Amino acid sequence: MKSTSLRTPVLCLSLLALAACGKKDQAPPQAPPPEVGVIKAQPQTAPLAKDLVGRLSSFRTADVRARVPGVLLKRTYVEGSDVKEGQVMFLIDPAPLKAALANAQGNLAQQQATYTNNKIAAQRARDLAPKGYVSRSDLDNAEAAERNSAAAVQAARASVETAKINLSYASVTAPISGRSGQQQVTEGALVGQSDTTLLTTIDQIDKLYVNFTLSATDLDQLRAAQTKGAVTLADQDKTTVQVTLPDGSRYQPDATLDFSSTAVNPTTGAINMRAQLQNADKRLLPGQYVTLTANLGELHNVFLIPQQAVLRDTSGAYSLVIGKDDKVVRKNVVTDRNSGSNWIVTGGLDAGDQVIVSGVQAVQPGAPAKATPWDPNQPKTQAPGAQPAAAKQ
Repeated sequence: MKSTSLRTPVLCLSLLALAACGKKDQAPPQAPPPEVGVIKAQPQTAPLAKDLVGRLSSFRTADVRARVPGVLLKRTYVEGSDVKEGQVMFLIDPAPLKAALANAQGNLAQQQATYTNNKIAAQRARDLAPKGYVSRSDLDNAEAAERNSAAAVQAARASVETAKINLSYASVTAPISGRSGQQQVTEGALVGQSDTTLLTTIDQIDKLYVNFTLSATDLDQLRAAQTKGAVTLADQDKTTVQVTLPDGSRYQPDATLDFSSTAVNPTTGAINMRAQLQNADKRLLPGQYVTLTANLGELHNVFLIPQQAVLRDTSGAYSLVIGKDDKVVRKNVVTDRNSGSNWIVTGGLDAGDQVIVSGVQAVQPGAPAKATPWDPNQPKTQAPGAQPAAAKQ
């Protein structure tokens, strides 16, 4: 009986020891791979754009000058106001000009009287010459005097017209419609003596020019890419320019390219270009600098990737993709510019790549991951130690 009672506890201890050993040999359960949101990279066409800086200039600029000599009597416009074409802006003393007109008119009357007398004499000679009462020489002299006096009448008429034109110039009018400038000469000054005196200027600003330059190297690269079929350059009349104001807002409507130089500026090594911009509310002013985006054509076979999927570290821009073995692969990418909320990626990705957009903070290159379609409503995250590419651009 004693031996039986001793064997029972020993047997229980042996079973407990075997159970403990079995637990030590059992491996702990593995965590499932992290779930990430991906998009499939598909090649497509995107706008070809260049971010540049431009300067605004007036659509038309006209000098208002004194075209006849005289004393400036009065300014009839408000400096800095809008004026209409033909509006009187300055008055020059018309008295000398009126006297010149009266003199020209008197000379015309005198020449007309002389012509009338010579015409009558010539007609009398023509009537008497067939009867032999007037010699051929006298007839020729009478007709010559008639012709000379007729020419003198024409010259006198021209002098009268010139005097009238000069008198009209005493009222200096606006050559174009636009915004008037500051008065350059004060009342009482003698103007138009040896040269046409500048009185003020007018700038037409309901339309403006945007002047900018494009590097000759960039243009050569674009044309080379066009030859390879990677780029399609737009025709000049189809090239638009988006203007961004100093406060960061986009100006509407867009400008349209209307001039591109055929020669490279030897000083800057760039090509001068110009776009025409509507400015109906006259918000923009000549001389102002603006940031602009010139849409020069289309990029072919590029990828539009959400900005949070393009990361950057000390090595450059990259994206994480899911490889065929369901493991994360790093791919260095080449970015062109932003297009809305996406990056335009021109190199580094292949068609069909599963690019990780969300969950990048939970994965590392070489580690497994579970790919699910990306939900744009998910919060934006990034890989540890990485910065969004947009922050470096």
